[in-house]
Amino acid sequence: MIESYSFGNIVVRGKRYSKDLIIFPDKIKENWWRREGHKLSLEDLEEVFSYAPEVLVIGKGYFGMMKIPREVQIFITEEKNIELISSVTGKAADIFNQLLKERKKVVGAFHLTC
Repeated sequence: MIESYSFGNIVVRGKRYSKDLIIFPDKIKENWWRREGHKLSLEDLEEVFSYAPEVLVIGKGYFGMMKIPREVQIFITEEKNIELISSVTGKAADIFNQLLKERKKVVGAFHLTC
């Protein structure tokens, strides 16, 4: 459960993080960095794909600067059959928490700045 988010900081299960991360139900991947920084690629999500969630929530940053190319969106939704929800990180954190409450198998990938 995400307890709070502000520009550059997120608190998950009582621990504060200041670098991008991926939240799995059973672990957190710290210091998540993408091959192209503000452009998401498939290789950035390999660990997510091996987990095979029902839903992937992507926080695109405080201002939504991280881009998700169309081909990445299509691969996630059509090839991997994963529901994709993306938004600015604050809203994405709220959606992630709601999906957890609904007991969905959800993974969240969050860019904390920009």
